[in-house]
Amino acid sequence: MGTLQVTQRRSGNGSDRRQLETLRSLGLRRIGHTVAIDDSPQARGMVHAVRHLVEVREERA
Repeated sequence: MGTLQVTQRRSGNGSDRRQLETLRSLGLRRIGHTVAIDDSPQARGMVHAVRHLVEVREERA
């Protein structure tokens, strides 16, 4: 599998604690911050939980 480039596009303000913790475990800290994470079912599940706050690009290795 490849990697996912995940960028936070919206603020976590007003989100519940679970979504804020998901952003933090993805490594996202602020709007515009991009992280590369390994593509796995667990990572996709976390991205799905905060899909309204992030933008995702797939990178094939």
